[in-house]
Amino acid sequence: MKIGIIRETKNPPDRRVPFSPGQVAELQSRFPDHEFVVESSDLRCFTDKEYSDAGVRILKPQAGAGEGREQDESGSAIRGIGDCEVLFGVKEVELDELIPGKTYVFFSHTAKEQPYNRKLLQEIVKLNISLVDYEYLTDTDGIRVVAFGRWAGIVGAYNGLRAYGERYRQFRLKPAHQCHDMEEMKQELKKVVEVLPEIPPIKILITGGGRVAFGAMETLGELGLETIPPEQFLKDEFDKPAVCRIDPWDYVRRTDGEAFELGHFFKHPGRYTSTFKPFTKVSDVFIPCHFWDPDSPAFMSPSDMREPDFHIRVIADVSCDIKDPIPSTLRASTIAEPFYGYDPLSETETPPFDLRSITVMAVDNLPGELPRDASVDFGSILMEKVVPVLLSVDADGVIDRATITRGGALTKHFEYLMDYLGGS
Repeated sequence: MKIGIIRETKNPPDRRVPFSPGQVAELQSRFPDHEFVVESSDLRCFTDKEYSDAGVRILKPQAGAGEGREQDESGSAIRGIGDCEVLFGVKEVELDELIPGKTYVFFSHTAKEQPYNRKLLQEIVKLNISLVDYEYLTDTDGIRVVAFGRWAGIVGAYNGLRAYGERYRQFRLKPAHQCHDMEEMKQELKKVVEVLPEIPPIKILITGGGRVAFGAMETLGELGLETIPPEQFLKDEFDKPAVCRIDPWDYVRRTDGEAFELGHFFKHPGRYTSTFKPFTKVSDVFIPCHFWDPDSPAFMSPSDMREPDFHIRVIADVSCDIKDPIPSTLRASTIAEPFYGYDPLSETETPPFDLRSITVMAVDNLPGELPRDASVDFGSILMEKVVPVLLSVDADGVIDRATITRGGALTKHFEYLMDYLGGS
């Protein structure tokens, strides 16, 4: 089998890759009966030279790449990406770049019936493409196998600190996407550590208990902040900055008065009511890292945010659910312009650091700010959990459960998309 790593074509571009140069070389060594190639790109976080130095064959795209025509480095025409049976990417592939009859592996953002990607799914079916979506690669317990969530939390918390520092002119941090890697970002965080004695004893709140939340805690851990349990966070004052992470049982309760059960909450989120409001009275910086179901109660309402004792001044919304459950998330922001302001009185957007407003960070592709580290982490899990079953026997159905289309039709796991595919 020939496996290709395609260049990213979605705009705005994403610099992440499914496998680093060293990982592609290791895959070639581990699976010598298969060939691994990389399509040239000047956008990736890893350069073509880094791949070629690792012994990986680079294919240079030319006009008509969608028909499989490529050039090698000498300029001679060869059969390239179009000869690969399996094509790995990261984000959605542009329609005119899709190659008929191939197996693609990428984040398609179609299985939740996203309107903006309906044409993508229609074209994939039309071209008889097998689509494997990273988001639905799960183990036998239904737990996701690969995800960039940890990196969303790492960068989201960093951006929250950036926002606070710029809002109050306490410190300025280099944007994460301008750092070479996470190690350089950690060096930037030392600027915060140096001025911590001068910073008011702010309280930082994180919601969530998964990869994203613990990624955020990882960043804050670089500051050496004390982690406070919820009850103490709500009632006590501190003489230096502190952080608290809360789980669903800390911010919702059952409407029937029964004891909280996480499984019940996941199955019946509409049967719960929010108990989050007290946290809005004591927190300075809020970093939402939770998964939110639309049937779950909102964390806060616009009227809550207008109350005189509403205390939160910076919201680094890593979860980035628009308007619900956090009204200040009016829109997703960008890596280039990550911050905007929210005026609770008018419920409108303002300049990001207007002290009469709340500063909001709502970048929806945060892992793209540290693409090298995020890609290596992601690729290592793909190598361990996905590639072996893709190239041999998928005994546990890992690939099967994540395959949205096959043979010009939806698979049984995704037949619920039939109306969406048809245009309704």
